[in-house]
Amino acid sequence: MSLTLDAPQDAALSAVPRPAPRLAGVPLIRRLLARLGNSRWTVPLALILAWELGSRVGLVPSRVLAAPSAVLATFWTLLASGELVSNLLVSLVRVATGLGIGVGVGTVLAVLAGLFRRGETLVDPLMQMLRTLPFLALVPLFIVWFGIGEVPKVALIALGAAFPTYLTLFSGIRAIEAKLVEAGRSFGLSRLELITNVVLPGATPSFLVGLRYALGHAWLSLVVAEQINASAGLGYLINNARDFMRTDIIVVCLGVYAVLGLGTDFLVRLLERRLLAWRPTFLER
Repeated sequence: MSLTLDAPQDAALSAVPRPAPRLAGVPLIRRLLARLGNSRWTVPLALILAWELGSRVGLVPSRVLAAPSAVLATFWTLLASGELVSNLLVSLVRVATGLGIGVGVGTVLAVLAGLFRRGETLVDPLMQMLRTLPFLALVPLFIVWFGIGEVPKVALIALGAAFPTYLTLFSGIRAIEAKLVEAGRSFGLSRLELITNVVLPGATPSFLVGLRYALGHAWLSLVVAEQINASAGLGYLINNARDFMRTDIIVVCLGVYAVLGLGTDFLVRLLERRLLAWRPTFLER
């Protein structure tokens, strides 16, 4: 009896549509895809995947451009052998030396030209003329003057770093508001105290911008400088790889250049946050 009464009820329950079974990993995959779609790394990753696929199917020959997998394998080989680290240290010493000289000279000249009218008359015309010279055109002249050792390499890097430092700091000094100077004078500050407590702190943001530009010019100058009979350094690795058509080594060195540029720029931005903590910001979060 109970079987005949329950049959219609079972039929009604079976007629109700049931949701399709959900796979356990589908929500996770959807979240990952949504997050990837909103990430700034989506396009670079897509380009790397397309590059790898093109290399696998033969659309991109290895003599033209090595596959990302081959580049990664070469990177680990150079890193394990110590060849990449030793040449990288040589390049870092060159950049650090040239950057220190260039930023120091650019800062001194900018302060002289920015604070003193006679200094501007003597310094600024010369700096404006020199900065318009084609950078690569100076390489033969530097070789004639300094030979083919380390001196012309460091000199090129220093020259490339000096001009952005000078221009931005000079502009920052001249852009100090007259009201701030008058306020300092009303408090009884001497000229030296005005320079150290008002002018130079006010020009610090411009100096840090110039430092970021100087770093970019320093790395660019390093690439040019290490073409001058270099026996070590990242440029030396690139020249040897070019002779043997090793595009994987060339891409590795270019990637190291890019990472170094981003890393040094990041350090300057951290320094900027610490030194300019007093400055209000209008960046919305």
